[in-house]
Amino acid sequence: MCRWAAYIGKPIFLEEVVSRPRHSLIHQSHCATECKTAINADGFGLAWYGEQAEPGQYRDVSPAWSDPNLKSLVRQVRSKLFLSHVRASTGTATSRNNCHPFTSKQWSFMHNGQIGGFENFRRAGDMMIPDAYYGERRGATDSEALFLVALSEGLNDDPRGAMERATAQFEALSRELGTAPHIRLTAAFSDGEKLYAVRYASDDHAPTLYHRWSVTHQGRAVVSEPLETDEDDWQLVPPGTFCTFDGEGVLMEPFSPVVKAIAA
Repeated sequence: MCRWAAYIGKPIFLEEVVSRPRHSLIHQSHCATECKTAINADGFGLAWYGEQAEPGQYRDVSPAWSDPNLKSLVRQVRSKLFLSHVRASTGTATSRNNCHPFTSKQWSFMHNGQIGGFENFRRAGDMMIPDAYYGERRGATDSEALFLVALSEGLNDDPRGAMERATAQFEALSRELGTAPHIRLTAAFSDGEKLYAVRYASDDHAPTLYHRWSVTHQGRAVVSEPLETDEDDWQLVPPGTFCTFDGEGVLMEPFSPVVKAIAA
């Protein structure tokens, strides 16, 4: 499992989420409290939006707590919308191409969870990525494959529907060829205008997902774990929920992938 944090709102320095809070994302990289392992040391990454339509990106394989470039970067970069992630591998190699967030044109995407038994059907999973997007496949993770399939399913025009259809395809593969738990998923993704997040699982153990509006920063943090342990106004997103964050606005809708049997 991994930990991640995203932000949308008035531009702030990335350190306000990544490094400054007492339970910042860097702190969670070695002291996470709401996942199976406290250590998330298999790389980290950032994607942020500024003056260009496409996001900036910085990823590396070292633990987030040990990279001085990361700490310097987040002190200097200010953004209205950004995604940040610390990785705990569920089986794939520790490499820069396997670090989140992943990007494609204006889109950025990061994921916490697993697709059960993906190592047993990776070829079948890759085959679900159409040729138009397969050239963007850089790593070997289930997360990147899910992102590219969602893009092919119409993420630009129908973010919730595209993610439901992509998730349903991978859940069907896991049920046919993989292992339980078939899907555990919290993901955040953005087109540079809105921030989307989803919490879903095929069992009763969906990874945690919280959000909180800050009057001080005039922005919203969306996180795996609260950034301050003594704040009681973090709101827990229910399982089976798709969230759209647009400024101060929050829209929550059901997230219900329709899983169909794989044709013989």
